[in-house]
Amino acid sequence: MVPLSFAGHEMVPLAAGALWWPARRALLVADLHFEKASWFARFGQMLPPYDSLQTLSDLDALITATGAQTLWCLGDSFHDADGPGRLGAKALELLTTLQSRVDWVWITGNHDLKADGLGHVRPEVEVDGIVLRHEAEVGSPLPEISGHFHPKIRVQGRGRMVSRRCFVMSERKLILPAFGALTGGLAADHPAILNAAGRPATALVPTKDRLLRFPLAA
Repeated sequence: MVPLSFAGHEMVPLAAGALWWPARRALLVADLHFEKASWFARFGQMLPPYDSLQTLSDLDALITATGAQTLWCLGDSFHDADGPGRLGAKALELLTTLQSRVDWVWITGNHDLKADGLGHVRPEVEVDGIVLRHEAEVGSPLPEISGHFHPKIRVQGRGRMVSRRCFVMSERKLILPAFGALTGGLAADHPAILNAAGRPATALVPTKDRLLRFPLAA
């Protein structure tokens, strides 16, 4: 794991798509999109109904590996407002177990406007001078960490082009990739992302022992 400095704090982007904040013993994740498959199923598009359980299992592994005490979910944790009611028994059991292990805070997004009965729900929070919210706010005076855009980047790897989820960082913005098991992505150099992050911005791709940096052209 390779750390970086953001707003005067040491952060560690993880290859799994989460951000580790060592001083806070906190994990930050964005865009889990629980119950996306069941949402599609309601409209006749049948997908394997295991996305929520897989995403929770991935979170379980990260919490164990890091020893995290706090988990901030930066919005769109559910694919729609009714998602919490569709969680399967196994997924709900694992979610309950994880919430007993960490201080779990839900930050609402544009998909999940509520998370009734599931714990601490906030529209945004400020931690050590950094705002944690779902979507980057252009012109915000404070540094912020957000999600929403699902940034990805195409890179050359072993003779072929591959797509990797990435973080996007500028002086005051740090945008996380989507952590959910069933999520798409938007090119990191898309105008919407560059406008939200501000320029200059850099795409970050963490690997096991490196942090690859790709300047994003306007």
